[in-house]
Amino acid sequence: MRTARPPGPQRRPAPVRRPAPAPALTAGRLPNPRLTGLGSGLFCAVVMFLLGALCSALFGASLTAYGVLFLPVCVLTALWVRRGDLMTAPVVVPIAFAVGLLPLAEGGTGSRLMGLLTALATQAGWLYGGTLIAGLIVIVRRIRLVHRRRTAGARPPV
Repeated sequence: MRTARPPGPQRRPAPVRRPAPAPALTAGRLPNPRLTGLGSGLFCAVVMFLLGALCSALFGASLTAYGVLFLPVCVLTALWVRRGDLMTAPVVVPIAFAVGLLPLAEGGTGSRLMGLLTALATQAGWLYGGTLIAGLIVIVRRIRLVHRRRTAGARPPV
């Protein structure tokens, strides 16, 4: 025989807990995207093209202003590329530098090509400097990644 339970308070099912929403960016934090190799190349090329057009419009095709603006783009490209695609950053940076020079080169088709080659030759310091910065950041990130993997693998299992 079954005994009947006395009528008592009914149990409610536990409420469904939803994960907390992602924290919004605060004013003091910078975004930290992770770009693929292709994404970092597109980011760098598009930003440099827009900066080249901006320098052409505002500064009268100042190659020095363009070179100065190139350096932070190199830093951001090297910082935002994914760990697996680290070695693409020093490769895409010089390509993006040349893409950004297209709006700065003046003249027709033939003279625009000569202007582009001349700008590449005369602004080689900015080009090498930005590539060096991107390369150093990538090397430091790669060393830290390898060190973390080795220390994680060297720990004894718990």
